[in-house]
Amino acid sequence: MRLRKNAKVELIKGVPLFSELGHKHLDEVASIADEIDLPAERDLTVEGRPGREFMVIIEGEATVLRGGQEINRLGAGDFFGEIALLEDRPRTATVTAETPIRALVITDRSFRTLLEHSPEIKDKVESARAARLSPDSL
Repeated sequence: MRLRKNAKVELIKGVPLFSELGHKHLDEVASIADEIDLPAERDLTVEGRPGREFMVIIEGEATVLRGGQEINRLGAGDFFGEIALLEDRPRTATVTAETPIRALVITDRSFRTLLEHSPEIKDKVESARAARLSPDSL
């Protein structure tokens, strides 16, 4: 069963990168998020490789590995890959589906196009990013 628009918005609203966006702008971000189904045991990201998408898990579980060591487990409502939307740098961890995964995915290309057409969203995302990555937040 596919998510309704409001459910997409609620998932996206829980991502710190989008914390400063109002409902209208969250709707715009939700409009570029596609639902995908992925099998268990699939690497969703691979440490050191380029990142081109951001995902929010709708259903399922995944393991996060850095340097071959498990550092986190993800489930419904968790997200990963937000840096790939903003920066061209390699993945910082490998994320592997432990169970079948249903997720929202936003590609870097779609996101950059959205930011080009909506300077308000760009400003708010950059502000949230700066606050999240400030020395006080570390």
